[in-house]
Amino acid sequence: MRNGRSNQTEAVLWTGIVTDFALAVFKGIAGYLLNSKALMADAMYSSASAASLLADRLPHLRVFGRSSAERNKQGPSMQSESVISILIAVLIMMGGLQIGVSAIQTFASGVPEAPDKTALLAVLISLAINEAVFQYQYHHMKKNRDHRLQSILENHRFALYCSITVIIGVFLSFISGVYFDGYGLIYMDSVAALIVACLVIRKGYISIIHSVYGTLTEEKRHEFEPEFMDTIQRVHGVITVEKLKVQEYGQVRQVNLEVMVSVNPRTSVLEAQEIAERIRKLLTHRFMLVSDVKVSVVPYDPGYPYKSNFDLLDNDSPTLPQ
Repeated sequence: MRNGRSNQTEAVLWTGIVTDFALAVFKGIAGYLLNSKALMADAMYSSASAASLLADRLPHLRVFGRSSAERNKQGPSMQSESVISILIAVLIMMGGLQIGVSAIQTFASGVPEAPDKTALLAVLISLAINEAVFQYQYHHMKKNRDHRLQSILENHRFALYCSITVIIGVFLSFISGVYFDGYGLIYMDSVAALIVACLVIRKGYISIIHSVYGTLTEEKRHEFEPEFMDTIQRVHGVITVEKLKVQEYGQVRQVNLEVMVSVNPRTSVLEAQEIAERIRKLLTHRFMLVSDVKVSVVPYDPGYPYKSNFDLLDNDSPTLPQ
């Protein structure tokens, strides 16, 4: 049941990513054909939103369908995924900077041409589609008490700011071109594009912060760490939890776990692998925020004076001081 709910949540997240990419293409083409820089900037924000969410899904895609042995060897891949996320964020910032420079150049190139009135309709259509998808995501995640709901709300809030800014800019620029002979308010489309470009740069910067700190601050105590620890200790065969490291990444706050547990020294290698697999499945199925788990199994060594009689018989060293 938990696995089915997790798959449904993945489908909901991918619906948002695909919708953002589709809206980015639609608004980009409409902005180019209808002479609206603000609409093109809004398209850039939608593509930035989709790209950042896609970067968050990279670790999940890499571990999906891999065996437990392959997962336990994935350490270097997490660093490469962080690098990819940072590169995507840099491209987002460069795109926002380019839109901003283009908007500023408009102020120095004389009186611009007002955008077509159809641009306003294009913004309203894209806003309606985006709101419908958000409501679908919101109700699903609220129903399942998904921890990523707060991140989805924040992303939607800033997307709404962008759309409202574009609507105001396009509307004022259009009525200026029709009723005021192209002066003053005619520049509002470019002003809106500049504001949205700043929001795009902000989004790229936040993506970099999430990528870097998700890699460097993995040692800090996570809010769900006690629950993780309690779940691991309930697995049959586990004596102690030697290490639990939680790495949080992405804007939707997914986590990867690195676990080291100790088991009976007489446990076979096959049994140890089964224990590790049970730990991994239990954590990923019980906690929807857990993307993957790397489990290491070591023999339990209590140390003197709690060694077994067999260890004492095999040891030639004296047990009492001479």
